[in-house]
Amino acid sequence: MKLLSRFKNRNKNKNVSSGGIADYGKYGQMFVAPFIVAFLLFQLYPIVYTITLSFTDLAGWETELNFVGFKNYINILQNEHFIRAFKNTWLIWTINFIPQLGISLMLAKWFTDHANRLKGEGIFKAVFYLPNIITAASLAILFRTLFGYPVGPINQLLLYFDVIQEPFEFFRSKTGTRLIVAFIQFWRWYGSTFIILCAGIMGINPSLFEAAKIDGASDWKIFTNITLPLLKPITLYILITSLVGGMQMFDIPYLLTDGFGAPDNAITTSMVYIYNQAFTGNRNFYMSATASVVILLVIMAISGVIYKVMNRSKSKVGR
Repeated sequence: MKLLSRFKNRNKNKNVSSGGIADYGKYGQMFVAPFIVAFLLFQLYPIVYTITLSFTDLAGWETELNFVGFKNYINILQNEHFIRAFKNTWLIWTINFIPQLGISLMLAKWFTDHANRLKGEGIFKAVFYLPNIITAASLAILFRTLFGYPVGPINQLLLYFDVIQEPFEFFRSKTGTRLIVAFIQFWRWYGSTFIILCAGIMGINPSLFEAAKIDGASDWKIFTNITLPLLKPITLYILITSLVGGMQMFDIPYLLTDGFGAPDNAITTSMVYIYNQAFTGNRNFYMSATASVVILLVIMAISGVIYKVMNRSKSKVGR
């Protein structure tokens, strides 16, 4: 009888504990529910709706959808304006990303090297990151003023040092405007890349660096043979997130000039093209939706290639 009563008590305790866990599970579902609802309404639904629009001819103030199959995709791949915008996006992103990654990597190595013992390290990090929190509108006004014609500060400085003989119209030059946009993008994001790389280097086991120094390895060999290979997961993250952000470049190119990519569509990026197709002129929603899906597919394909290449090189290093 005693054994039987003990067995019943144990079952009661188990039921109470399992019931408690189930109750806590309800609270977990309640906390997760707002995110799921927000994701379905503001992310998944717009994506599905955009893909649907890309197969229709919706434009202007029409409300009825007529499906046209893959006609829009064939047309947009032959559209000169979209191809030019796509090339501009890649060119501006490449010009700003290569120095961004290189300088951020150099600064991260310098700031994480204990031999340097830099004073005011936190202040420098804050200063580097500061442009990232300045609004795009403020930056556009700032650089529009700096490179203004004919009495902008940059023109006055170049005239003072006899670099140029007369004021230069930067925003009438395709190369000059592209370089300004690329520099703004670099200046905004190199601090964020620098902080991420610093975190990655500080996450590497210090004993690896100490063992290499004991073996007589130089700082350059330690950096190339230990730091860089172990930073590949962080570098992969930076590459893909920068690629996604670069393909969505909109605010600075749109605000810096006339909103259409002047001069001569030199800074008309893919997102500027999509915005103008949807919300100006004939309101070609089907064209903007098709362009959006094409950009999505390109990002997915290139991200997949980068991921495979990085993993392949990582496996070779492991062998």
